[in-house]
Amino acid sequence: MDFRLSFGVLLMVFLCHMTSALEVPLDPKVLEGLPQPPTITLQSPKDYIFDPRENIVIHCEAKGKPHPSFSWTRNGTHFDVEKDPKVLMKPGSGTLVIDISGEKAEAYEGTYQCTAHNDHGTAVSNNIVIRQSRSPLWSKERIEAITVQMGVSLVLQCRPPAGLPPPVIFWMDNNFQRLPLDRRVSQALNGDLYFSNVLSEDTRNDYICYARFPHTQTIQQKQPISVTVLEMDTMNETVASLYNITKFSANPAGEYRPGFMTPLGDTSTEMVLRGETLELECIAEGLPTPEMSWQKDGGELPTSRVSFLNYKKTVKISDVSEADAGDYTCTATNRLGTVDHVIKVTVKAAPFWISAPRNLILAPNETGILTCRVNGDPKPEIRWFINGVPLENAPEDHTRKVDDDTVILSNVQSGSSAVYQCNASNEFGYLIANAFVSVLAEPPRVLTPPNQVYQVITNSPALLHCATFGSPIPTITWFKDSKISIKSGDSYVIHENGTLEINVAQSQNSGKYTCIATNNLGIKENHVFLEVKEPTRILKQPEYKVVQRGMSAIFECKVKHDPSLIPTMTWLKNNGKLPDDERCSTLTVWPKRKYELKSSCLPFARFEVDADSLTIKDVTDEDEGTYTCIMSTTLDRDSASAMLTVVEATPTPAIVYEKPDPPTDLELTDQTERSVRLTWIPGDEHNSPTQKFLIQFEDLLHQPNVWVNFTEVPGMSTTAHLDLSPYVYYSFRVLAKNQVGYSQPSQASRQYRTNPAAPDDNPSHVQGEGTEPGNLVISWRSLTGLQSNGPGLEYKVQWRQKDVDQEWSSRTVANASQLVVSGTPVFAPYEIKVQSLNDYGNGPEAEVIIGYSGEDLPLSAPDGVLVMVHNSTVAEVHWEPVSSHSIRGKLKGYKVYYRRERGLHEAEEEADQESQDQVLTFNGNLTEGHLPGLQPYSLYNLFIRVLNSKGEGPPSPDKQFETPEGVPGPPSFLQVNPGLDSLTLEWGPPLNNNGRLIGYTLRYQPANATIETGLVKIMDFPVNETTVTLDSLNSSVQYKFDLNAKTIKGAGPSITKEASTFMETSPTDPTTPITQSPPLHKAVPSRHVDIATQGWFIGLMCAIALLILVLLIVCFIKRNKGGKYPVKEKEEAHQDPEIQPMKEDDGTFGEYSDTEDHKPLKGSRTPSNGTVRRDESDDSLVDYGEGGDGQFNEDGSFIGQYSGKKEKDTHEGNESSEAPSPVNAMNSFV
Repeated sequence: MDFRLSFGVLLMVFLCHMTSALEVPLDPKVLEGLPQPPTITLQSPKDYIFDPRENIVIHCEAKGKPHPSFSWTRNGTHFDVEKDPKVLMKPGSGTLVIDISGEKAEAYEGTYQCTAHNDHGTAVSNNIVIRQSRSPLWSKERIEAITVQMGVSLVLQCRPPAGLPPPVIFWMDNNFQRLPLDRRVSQALNGDLYFSNVLSEDTRNDYICYARFPHTQTIQQKQPISVTVLEMDTMNETVASLYNITKFSANPAGEYRPGFMTPLGDTSTEMVLRGETLELECIAEGLPTPEMSWQKDGGELPTSRVSFLNYKKTVKISDVSEADAGDYTCTATNRLGTVDHVIKVTVKAAPFWISAPRNLILAPNETGILTCRVNGDPKPEIRWFINGVPLENAPEDHTRKVDDDTVILSNVQSGSSAVYQCNASNEFGYLIANAFVSVLAEPPRVLTPPNQVYQVITNSPALLHCATFGSPIPTITWFKDSKISIKSGDSYVIHENGTLEINVAQSQNSGKYTCIATNNLGIKENHVFLEVKEPTRILKQPEYKVVQRGMSAIFECKVKHDPSLIPTMTWLKNNGKLPDDERCSTLTVWPKRKYELKSSCLPFARFEVDADSLTIKDVTDEDEGTYTCIMSTTLDRDSASAMLTVVEATPTPAIVYEKPDPPTDLELTDQTERSVRLTWIPGDEHNSPTQKFLIQFEDLLHQPNVWVNFTEVPGMSTTAHLDLSPYVYYSFRVLAKNQVGYSQPSQASRQYRTNPAAPDDNPSHVQGEGTEPGNLVISWRSLTGLQSNGPGLEYKVQWRQKDVDQEWSSRTVANASQLVVSGTPVFAPYEIKVQSLNDYGNGPEAEVIIGYSGEDLPLSAPDGVLVMVHNSTVAEVHWEPVSSHSIRGKLKGYKVYYRRERGLHEAEEEADQESQDQVLTFNGNLTEGHLPGLQPYSLYNLFIRVLNSKGEGPPSPDKQFETPEGVPGPPSFLQVNPGLDSLTLEWGPPLNNNGRLIGYTLRYQPANATIETGLVKIMDFPVNETTVTLDSLNSSVQYKFDLNAKTIKGAGPSITKEASTFMETSPTDPTTPITQSPPLHKAVPSRHVDIATQGWFIGLMCAIALLILVLLIVCFIKRNKGGKYPVKEKEEAHQDPEIQPMKEDDGTFGEYSDTEDHKPLKGSRTPSNGTVRRDESDDSLVDYGEGGDGQFNEDGSFIGQYSGKKEKDTHEGNESSEAPSPVNAMNSFV
């Protein structure tokens, strides 16, 4: 006991001298040179169920300076990753990738723990239990057909195989249609199908229970169950025995009282863990079908967390707390009776954080404290570790004191940096938290950019920042104009973070400010500048206009602004833009009132914007409305509005419409304590009937010389009954209104005073809302003098915490509209009442409203973040909602931060440094959302924060995901260089590959309508080929080219060009540069000439036709003569085995000349050895003979002279490729 007391005293001494924890800024320039112990940034969940068809990925990421190294334990012993070829540790990371293909996955089940180590300490991860998902087969069983009596209850058991995780159960028929569920037929939580009473329509032979196993996405079914329902009105027990009826009632057609089918008995028990979901189920039998109801003994069900399912047979309570323990009664009722069942619920709790230990950065000789505050049921046991070693096994350190959940480090020294672990556990779970203690000695650094200029408007607050870093924490002092030392006072506030706040900035506050950061290692200063600007004000506002149709309306708007700011004038109509097609000009206002009008007026523009006016020409009925001028600068704005009314043009002669004359002879009659009657005589209407009368009053006691609208009466009335308030000195006046406007006010009536009384009303708009943790601001709208009803107006403010047994706290205030209550818990509900009172008594009993004390930032981050990638541009993110107690305020929603790290085809060092975080806010208690606009084939990083009115909570562990490949973007460019009969194309790869490029596809075709052949030609190219030359194109023809890139996902959008070859008939001057054809979608001057209309072309065609006719005649004459071809004689004379070429002039075979160049005819193919081979498809006369001795008759058949013996083996290799003879061509036509 003495030791505990002395330690408590010592703890208080330490706390008094403890330095607050120094936070390391996120500035990379600061972090670059700072040593830092390891910090676990990403780890897999504690319970990891893997799919045996996929690799096991166990995440473990950490940061530190220097970068930490990683090691693993499995089942408490060292796991040598390098010795297992199936296990890979990612470079620079502790994440394990286990390839279980071809292996027994069970071999890798176990408990894993990751360790991150560097020179300054060791951090450890949670114990990650790795288990294989299982979907066992349904055990074989024989399903007996069931025959039941109509009206009795029935249970069809499912009994699915135990899977990991447990399967999802549902019942369907043979057609895969879900069986309908209702109040009578329901599925229990264990999957069994319950019938409170059976009907004849329940007879069917296909009741099938299905089990879906989530991880493996497999579905298994049980054997169908056959159920027959018999009506037993005319059957006795003998017949029932014959039918093997499994359930029989002595009164088959009768109704009966409810009874519980599950759970059995009068009472049952249920245990649930804190924070989990409690599910209670009661299913009853009975005829008619019973109605179910629930209640909690000694309390009400939590309406915000309770939901009833399965027609109230199941009650579900989410986010269970200790207050949810107790007795729950389910009641089944039909018209024959009622039955109850009591479920006794106990709530236990795995360890949960009250406050986890936080990282400490201490200077040498300073003192720090680590606290590990947890709770649970049973109470958790807390153990401390240092660098992963139990503290009791670590070397003794006299500067370290441990007391249960607290570690005190006093007089720390350089080199004593370490990572401490707090482990809190009970029988339901455990928590592990790492917190490093880094001992740094750093001189001050100023992180705010130097010479930063702050601009504010007069009478606005100004904030001058001085963000610093150093160890020990630097002391901040401020100076103005390098001379005047600034202290916190009425006009200045110096915040703990060094920011200087000027509550109400005035022109004399402008100038140079210097902040100086000092600690025992050095001093650093920084200069900033403050400029206090004059506000923007509209000096002359636009006025109400009544304009005749067809005339012009002018609204003036004259403005004053600070000469150093650039204002912009904007005009609105009915809070929207002026009509775009009728607006004349845009006004730009430059400093020193130098205006520049950039006119863009159309001939029919009716709206003209000038420097300080708006003119509307030729006014129409549609122009009626409210016109607003807005003058804006970078710091402030001012606005003013006026209405435009359009009336008919004045006829000739004009009828004069004027405002009415004011009423006269005001008289007060029927005077009572709270009412009076006012009468008057109307004035002249001036050709426009009076529409209404407006009655105003002046309160000479509370607001003299201020006239307030009281009421309106129709224009036909000349009297009004007025209800009055106590303690007011009334005077009345009346205004008349016609279509032109209001008259001048009448003369005031005589004064009428009412007596004081207690208030009739309490303050309105009462609300309670904390502005910071630990306070509650109760505010209200004060009563006006007219509502006070008497002197001595005060407000009695009462409050007490809701659902807490305590008395009302009370305070009476006067001349105030709010009250600040201090010392309140964070975001606790309060009952609030504000009652008015004066010297004549209290107002009515105040209404109780609910307010909440000040919020604080959320404590925890969402768990269970899961990203499902739908396609290459959209992903879906899921998360588990945080517990309500950790929100510590009104839940506003969740913010999802995600950014593109790099493309998957890029190396890690090529990561996108310029990529910005994208933020999506999902309002309310959503647990999922979509991330649109993702870039294909990229690596993304994601984390989530919960949001309340105070701000954002801590981020969830980073979650990385990858987007699949998509189609690429268009090629970056396509350039076409033309030639006479060829085009050369060059292109560049797409700017966005969106995957691995596999090649390019080119489509081209003539684009001129006069060319008959318009077929599309397609060419494919590999990814490394970016140029091609297209030969043998028609000259002077326009071609259209479409080029796109491809990935495995398909082709992307194409880039299109049109270009043409040069004209053959118009040689190009060598000095004239060849220009590329204009791009697509622009007018291209055509270089194509229609040759069909040229004289030379017509003459050439006639010559060719004549030549063909002559050849046909010659061929016909030769064939009729039957003359022999002198081929044989010529072959023997020349001793040449080759077939001689044919003379084209006489249609006979000419002699072969050895001196001729062995050049193939155009279109033939020449081998590399210089010889010309005959295509195997070419015909020779010898080939057509049978055995080589065929003959031609005189009508053209084979003859012996031609078919002389030929050594085929000798000459086959040297045969020449011949062009077809014109005679042979003609023979083919005959």
